[in-house]
Amino acid sequence: MTGRVSSAGPDARQWGMELTLVMGDITAQEVDAVVNAANNAMRGGGGVDGAIHRAGGPAILEDCIARFPDGLATGQAGWSTGGGLFARWVIHVVGPNYVAGQRDRALLTSCYDRTLEVADRLGVRTIAFPLISAGVYGWPLDDAAEAATDTLRNASTRVQEARIVAFGQAAYDALHRALG
Repeated sequence: MTGRVSSAGPDARQWGMELTLVMGDITAQEVDAVVNAANNAMRGGGGVDGAIHRAGGPAILEDCIARFPDGLATGQAGWSTGGGLFARWVIHVVGPNYVAGQRDRALLTSCYDRTLEVADRLGVRTIAFPLISAGVYGWPLDDAAEAATDTLRNASTRVQEARIVAFGQAAYDALHRALG
């Protein structure tokens, strides 16, 4: 971990949510839920998705097959067991694929909003997010960081800590700038 930065906007303070930035491995976070940047099929994949499925084991895939037989739409969220992860739950979201022409920012911010709605239904108090759509889906890094931090800062939720886990220095730096 390179460092830890915390920030809370006015709404976050009102609801008691702290927004935290760390650099590291999302699968190693000791939180109630981790967020998986999944694909529409919900059957595992590369990047964050592959790392979460590998670390959590086959229980995650089995639960995804049972819960999402037809997959999940872009911008939506659903949950599964955390399998062998420290986290009890994995909240799966499908971010927009910028490279494939899905460039509506509302789809990206929806991922964060829908995740927090699921988290509140599950009673999650601590959650770890990756920077959604900023990897292989190609969303411009600075805009992805601003979308994440702005949406989380203004969220009405019972989550106490939303931790954004940066994978790599470039993502960490973009998130650090977005947090101001």
